[in-house]
Amino acid sequence: MLILWRWSAGGGHSLWALVRMLAQLLIIGYLLVYIFEADVPWIVLAVLAVMVIAASWIALRTIPNFRGALYGYAFSSIAIGGGLTVVLITQVVLTLEPWYQPSFVIPLAGMIFAASMNSVSLAAERMLAERKRGASYIDARRIAMQAGMIPIVNSLFAVGLVSLPGLMTGQILSGVSPLIAVRYQVMVMLMIFSASGMSAAIFLLFLKRRAADDESSIN
Repeated sequence: MLILWRWSAGGGHSLWALVRMLAQLLIIGYLLVYIFEADVPWIVLAVLAVMVIAASWIALRTIPNFRGALYGYAFSSIAIGGGLTVVLITQVVLTLEPWYQPSFVIPLAGMIFAASMNSVSLAAERMLAERKRGASYIDARRIAMQAGMIPIVNSLFAVGLVSLPGLMTGQILSGVSPLIAVRYQVMVMLMIFSASGMSAAIFLLFLKRRAADDESSIN
């Protein structure tokens, strides 16, 4: 925090983020206890909706001047890319019974929507920057897609060599066999990769339609 403040690199913003992190985790801890005990499908769906709404708004933090105009695109991208991944993982891979089992659906959805949010955020910022410097849509899309996938691709390269991800570490610490923990972690890495890629791609395709509409209105 001292370095950020001395370098005028967003110290106040980072402090606010840390305070929010603490408050949000404390609140969600109490809420999850209630949600898990209630075991009601509509509550789970409501939580997922809040996740998508919040993720879509946070994703556009990198381009604040266009937040309102592009919020619908971000929401649709995260809802489709992340939502499809949530359904695939919970209903096809894990075959949960009941389908809305809160202790599985909510944590997995959180990881998926967070990954989608980050990829859309990076892709949006890079697309805007490339278009401002005069790049064509195709070139800007390629660079933006690469930027959006940087976090997950780095994670794929580093997992097992540099880091043991949270899910795998938690399972091992709780006494689960490392081989079983690895299987779950492979699933997690693949679902994050898929959600990130689909959400970023859908968002960039929406931007193509917006660019085409803008050109049509000018002509």
